[in-house]
Amino acid sequence: MNSNTFRMPAAALLATGAVALLTAPPAFATGGGAGSEGRAGAVVLRAGLDVGLLNKSVHVPLKTTLNEVSAPAAAEKTVLSVALDGVDKGKPVSVLRAEVATSKATADKKRAEAEVNLAKAKVHVPGLPLLSLIQVEKVTSKAVCEAGKKPVASANVLGNVTVLGKKVTLTAGGPTKVEVPKVGLVSLELSGTETTSTTAAAAALRLKVSVNPLDLNVAQVEGDIVLAEARCESPSGPGPGPSASAPARPDVKPQAATGSNVTVSEPAATPAGASNLAETGAASVTPWVAGGALLLLGIGAGALVVTRRGRATP
Repeated sequence: MNSNTFRMPAAALLATGAVALLTAPPAFATGGGAGSEGRAGAVVLRAGLDVGLLNKSVHVPLKTTLNEVSAPAAAEKTVLSVALDGVDKGKPVSVLRAEVATSKATADKKRAEAEVNLAKAKVHVPGLPLLSLIQVEKVTSKAVCEAGKKPVASANVLGNVTVLGKKVTLTAGGPTKVEVPKVGLVSLELSGTETTSTTAAAAALRLKVSVNPLDLNVAQVEGDIVLAEARCESPSGPGPGPSASAPARPDVKPQAATGSNVTVSEPAATPAGASNLAETGAASVTPWVAGGALLLLGIGAGALVVTRRGRATP
């Protein structure tokens, strides 16, 4: 009697376990992660100059930028002044004045873009308060980096360009040099662009400066100035998807059914010889799971038969 009492729960447990194993929901593989955002930056003016003072054997560095932004951002300041120790008694020196000086940079997971516009602008260096180093009508630059496409960079110099009071004609074949006696030498490079498979950069004008103004206690100014610079880096694409030779599998996620109208979709037909499980490593253990389930069903059935025979025995 005692053995029969324990056989019945054991048989029920075995049968229940087998059914639960067979009805367990399969696992589904999820797709790759999303890509990262691109990068972009822009600057209206970038200067790196060495200022030598007349009454002292010292050099004062001048490193400054106007409207330098990184995505996402924009700026439109039109005046840049700096103050240097020993130059014009520490008064601010006007470096740039313009009617328009805008920089803008945007970036997301699909596209990165930077753009600069500069119009009616005059650039000065310490020691030349009245004579502009360069005067431009309009310069622009733009860099676009789009996911999956070749980056593009462009730069334009429109209208007249005047260097140290001289009107110049710029050519794309090489730098244009302007020399003024007792003032100095300026070398200009027109519309420089550079692209790689993932990056783009453009600068409307690059100036190499070497002047000896001998004014405002400044003996010499040397260095580089860049006008209208834009740069970008392409966003990285999404994670690797299914190979082209195999049909894409849907990314199925369990959803809780709500409301009274619930539609159940039939699963797509599986190609002959293909596994019914998602590519999660479960396909290799499928025979063992099925065999274990059948074994549990057999044990449960046997236990039920033994129980019935025990009851039938007087």
